[in-house]
Amino acid sequence: MPDLEKFRAEIRAWLDENAPPSLAGKGTDPHFQVWGGKRATFPTPDAQSFMERAAARGLTAPEWPKEYGGAGLSREEAKVFTDELAKRKLPPPLVGFGLTMIGPTLLEFGTDEQKREHLPKIARGEIRWCQGYSEPNAGSDLASLACSAVRDGDVFVVNGQKTWTSYGDLADWMFLLVRTDPKAKKQQGITFILTPIDVPGVTIKPIRLISGASPFCESFFEDVRIPVKNVVHEINQGWTVAKALLGHERTMIASVFGSGQRSKKSDRVVDLARKYLGGDGALPDPILRDRTAALLMDQACFELTMQRSRDAVKAGHRPGAETSFFKIYGTELNQRRQELLVALAGNQALGWEGEGYDEDEIALAREWLRSRGNTIEGGTSEIQLNIIAKRVLGLPD
Repeated sequence: MPDLEKFRAEIRAWLDENAPPSLAGKGTDPHFQVWGGKRATFPTPDAQSFMERAAARGLTAPEWPKEYGGAGLSREEAKVFTDELAKRKLPPPLVGFGLTMIGPTLLEFGTDEQKREHLPKIARGEIRWCQGYSEPNAGSDLASLACSAVRDGDVFVVNGQKTWTSYGDLADWMFLLVRTDPKAKKQQGITFILTPIDVPGVTIKPIRLISGASPFCESFFEDVRIPVKNVVHEINQGWTVAKALLGHERTMIASVFGSGQRSKKSDRVVDLARKYLGGDGALPDPILRDRTAALLMDQACFELTMQRSRDAVKAGHRPGAETSFFKIYGTELNQRRQELLVALAGNQALGWEGEGYDEDEIALAREWLRSRGNTIEGGTSEIQLNIIAKRVLGLPD
């Protein structure tokens, strides 16, 4: 059993020496998230320095084995590190789909060669990953995907299209699902494969959203040659890998709107209520007062539930159908939050640009519009309800 108090003292000393004071208080600020990659941009030189120092000690991926770029910490030790970051309100040294999605998936399904090739680069922030799952005719019904991969010796030749590729225009590698056996039952003819994006035949085009932002892209593949050795798990058995990764993705999406964010998001609701409705006492509007109290309580309960789930995963529990609960609740909670913020700000939340609105007020309208997609991305709420009905409640089809 590790001596946690001794380890906590070591982490505190390391943070005293390596965490730049300029990052304190930036823990939940999305502008201070470092994604890494070949084209990485950093909010400040201090943010880059913090990532590099953390990576050198393996603290960008605390629980990964040391041979794969991690720190080899126990679950309890990793929690000490995240707790100490939170106490100082420091941002994580590195974020991204490499750490939250493909990394854990490779640890479970990847070959030793794949782990040694990709995981250290993820942990050092050298490579940024994106996801190639959804297609124009295969979104909620993902198993209907048609992007094809035909074997030609030691390579697969890939043709087709993916859509809603988050940050595809900024990524270096993609993990994608391709159909390798068109005659098999649709779930049984799918293969999970890895590919760099800067290869002939790959075209990435941003998609403009109603909010004005473009985090999503379309991805086109025309005779793209991907080595067979890049297949994760087994040919035609990619659906097993895909489901495991979706569990990590849904937990990640829920975490964005719940766990670790309660203080900032709750404070924002309260701050806007004070700003637009005035006073330090009870809010004068009883309906808005009730909505605000209910949201803050639900946010707190959701964070605690997510924390219990994270502790179970770190103890060895593989994410299962509970990720569908988290995904539904987290995304719908965020939609409720955005609607309440708009209600609290009233007419000042209706601005798009120009005079009469400050930067935060203009952001309210855009964030409310962006939240409309929360219950679609990562698997629609309807699909999650089907999963819960079948796999948790055991209801018939």
